[in-house]
Amino acid sequence: MQYRYPRTRQLRHPHRSAGFTLLEMLAVIVLIGIVGAIVVRQVGSSVDKGKFGAGKAQITTLSQAIDAYALDNGSPPGQLGDLVSKPANATNWQGPYVKPSQLKDPWGHDFGYKYPGEHGNYDLIFYGRDGKPGGEGYDADVGNWQ
Repeated sequence: MQYRYPRTRQLRHPHRSAGFTLLEMLAVIVLIGIVGAIVVRQVGSSVDKGKFGAGKAQITTLSQAIDAYALDNGSPPGQLGDLVSKPANATNWQGPYVKPSQLKDPWGHDFGYKYPGEHGNYDLIFYGRDGKPGGEGYDADVGNWQ
């Protein structure tokens, strides 16, 4: 008895190769774009939330540095730059009290500072994401008196 090999299955359309059509590829690209946009939006809001929290924490750190300056020199500094480099009128300056980078908020804006202050001995203000007075949400102002 002679052994016969089974017939190999032939494709119905031998000229067609297996793969994706242009329409299928475009659909996948559009879906990836939509998912990417959603992820970027979620991550972006988390970054703003983190920066806002960091700015509020910096208010506390700068307030402590201003208080240390006041203890050494008898009064708070006339401007925030006096925490980094010695002013002419500081007789017992023990600084630097902060690094120059600490005088910028997480968005790179300057903190607001007034001496004498309206709410206390001095006012230190974090202006939020927009770096301007006023605003709501992540653009809201936070002061050391709050």
